[in-house]
Amino acid sequence: MKRPLLALVLAAGRGGRFRSESNKILHPLLGRSMLRLVCETVQSLKPAKTTVVVGHQREAVMEEALLLRVGFVHQKVPKGTADAVLAAKSILRENAAADILVMPADLPLIQPAALRSLLSFHRRRGNAATILSADVEDPSGFGRIIRADDGCVRIVEDKEAGLRERAVREVDTSVYAFKTRDLLWALPKGANRNKAGEYDLSDILAILSAAGKKVKAFKTPDSRAIVQVDTRLDLSRAMDVLRERKIREVAESGVTFLNPASTWIDLDVEIGRDTIVYPSVVLEGRTTVGARCRLYPGAHIINSRIADGVTVFSSTVMEDVTIEEGVTVGPFARLRPKTFLRAGSHVGNFVEMKNTDFGRAAKAGHLTYLGDSEIHEGVNIGAGTITCNYDGVRKHRTIIEAGAFIGSGTELVAPVRIGRGAYIAAGSVITKDVSPYALAVARSRQIEKADWARRKREKRKSESPPR
Repeated sequence: MKRPLLALVLAAGRGGRFRSESNKILHPLLGRSMLRLVCETVQSLKPAKTTVVVGHQREAVMEEALLLRVGFVHQKVPKGTADAVLAAKSILRENAAADILVMPADLPLIQPAALRSLLSFHRRRGNAATILSADVEDPSGFGRIIRADDGCVRIVEDKEAGLRERAVREVDTSVYAFKTRDLLWALPKGANRNKAGEYDLSDILAILSAAGKKVKAFKTPDSRAIVQVDTRLDLSRAMDVLRERKIREVAESGVTFLNPASTWIDLDVEIGRDTIVYPSVVLEGRTTVGARCRLYPGAHIINSRIADGVTVFSSTVMEDVTIEEGVTVGPFARLRPKTFLRAGSHVGNFVEMKNTDFGRAAKAGHLTYLGDSEIHEGVNIGAGTITCNYDGVRKHRTIIEAGAFIGSGTELVAPVRIGRGAYIAAGSVITKDVSPYALAVARSRQIEKADWARRKREKRKSESPPR
């Protein structure tokens, strides 16, 4: 009968090498924190109970993990990984017949398949403890796996390794499976400390092995997943691996990336079939992009929902925006939060919108600001149009009804309503509502003074001092 599974995520460390005021495990990788990535991977194994050991900045760590269906124990003083496990001793005692998976929160690239293989090997061989190991190109910083002729293993920490041991490329990933009963037996016996003055799980493994209990290593073939994030450079390496995984997954679903190496895409982004993503596109947060879209270079899209057949031209930025099918946007457009572009509308270059509902087949070709606006179907917005929505204290809305034509260089001083089918003459400053199908002209009378420019130049010339 398969033993139940516990999971223990070690998240109490300070992470001093990371050089951050925030706990390193709270830093995001493609939109998800390291802690969240590790907990989600562990939870995919469906353990009976998952517990996170917290310590440094525990309130912030607990807040991040609250929605992940985990429990918490507190390691008051960080004294090593075995001491962190001791913080959960009461949970271990309540589940002594289980197996337990122990995993650090700063190893975010491990995939569920590797953990399932580890647990299967551990249970099949009847091991007291099983180490997840890997062959890596640069083993510096990792404990080395030293294998005996009988297949048992021990760990030599990097700081304590001799020249021969340092040459070993098989390393300890700090991911372990234990029989909980054997772990409970060994934990109180760990009196010996390493050079760092810490009580680590490698000491527990040595105790179990010395007692004749089986301690083995299972080598994962996915060595690229072994990126322990201790520094900012480690974080960058981990993000590169995750980004490549995400792009491969999306590409296999039918999306073309013209230059994957220059594309940034968060883990929660979704893209529909036959969409083409050009170089240097950034897709963040919970962005969804429909089928048959074109995202041109430099598009930066955050937490937005884009329907099918949308074209986003170069250097367009949008955040918290909804776009219906068949819309074209950009280049050099900026769409701020709560903007809604209805089907078939067109937003051109150097147009900015904020909190605006832009109607079906409406057009704003260039050089326009529309804020706190309601633009109905088929409206044409001329170049240089500005909604004057802020009076210094409050924001006000502009409503433009269907089929209205707004001439170039118009200022619409909100609150104001432009009636259905109305025309606004170019250069107008509109401060009052305009009736449906009316022509509104609000500009000063043009005055011309004959010969004024010539007389002005001659006067300046006569007044100029001699050189």
